[in-house]
Amino acid sequence: MARPRLALLNAAHDGTDTRRNFRRELDADLVEFDATGRELPETFAFDGFVVTGSRASVYWAEPWIADLKAWVEEAIETGLGGLGVCFGHQLVAAVLGGDVEAMDDYEIGYREIERTGPSRLLSGIDRTFTAFTTHADRVATLPPGATRLAENEYGIHAFRAGTVFGVQFHPEYDQATARAVTRSKDELTDERKAAVLDGITRPSYLAACTAKQVFENVTQELGDNEHGAGSGTVAGD
Repeated sequence: MARPRLALLNAAHDGTDTRRNFRRELDADLVEFDATGRELPETFAFDGFVVTGSRASVYWAEPWIADLKAWVEEAIETGLGGLGVCFGHQLVAAVLGGDVEAMDDYEIGYREIERTGPSRLLSGIDRTFTAFTTHADRVATLPPGATRLAENEYGIHAFRAGTVFGVQFHPEYDQATARAVTRSKDELTDERKAAVLDGITRPSYLAACTAKQVFENVTQELGDNEHGAGSGTVAGD
């Protein structure tokens, strides 16, 4: 299998943890771009792209978000495959015609998620699996033609739309990131943050490691893409 060359579109405002986590988990040659600084690739000469999480909402009227949406839309139109994680999952859905909305309740912590059917993205992952989640927005309506791959009581947690995939959960998180993100959530009560922090244990993290298979599955699809370098497609589920 070829080692894919991927554009890592880092949408985190402080991208240090995000950079470390994705570089550790993705078996790919990553070329990083600071999306919040309006830094984006000048070409689509990659085997795929990854849009990371962010504290922003995809429906905010910020220039960097508009730029990122425009790049992703054009990349997908060229046939480039990719993966969106959390904010990235929502952004890809919005670009393709789905709806993203604010939630009534914040989902955060290690949560159970259900696969909704066979899926190459989630191949090797149990039908019910654990992953760390942290989000106040969700994909309310999938893009036309997209396939729902996983969900829980909070909403859609994974989908495929043509050449791209989205996951709402964070398979890249380590325990340090989960703790730091939880502590940063000023919108949550101290009691709720304490409960989430109490749940960030070694056993919970190890249970969630199964979800990291997402990265191997995606890089395999992109690395096996016979067209490569910006003109290929990701096989469907």
